[in-house]
Amino acid sequence: MARKYIDCREFPSESNCSVAIAADTDQELMEAAVQHATTVHKHEDTPEFRQQLKQLFKEGTPPVERPVSAAL
Repeated sequence: MARKYIDCREFPSESNCSVAIAADTDQELMEAAVQHATTVHKHEDTPEFRQQLKQLFKEGTPPVERPVSAAL
């Protein structure tokens, strides 16, 4: 099973968040990402939000350097 990650540095935010989260399973990554998004970024935990997050998962581990920002 390949490691997966999600990286806040790819998306502009008021807080200029530098958190990247990696895990061995989609479920573990989802729970950590939702906890971060709801606590830090004040997103609402909904099925639609979780689906959006899942689409942002990438294979591997986050890069050390800040990735180029992407538009949502």
